[in-house]
Amino acid sequence: MRLGPGQMHVVPRGMQHRPRAVEEAHLLLIEPTGTPNSGDVATAAPRRVI
Repeated sequence: MRLGPGQMHVVPRGMQHRPRAVEEAHLLLIEPTGTPNSGDVATAAPRRVI
């Protein structure tokens, strides 16, 4: 899937994904606290209750 400027895509929960770009790009990823960014639960940031 290719997205252009200003476009958005919602990845369903549990679906593996790997965003990438040929050229420099700015991405905004919104994920629940504790979501691993490498696919490895051991690398997830600890969940903090505020």
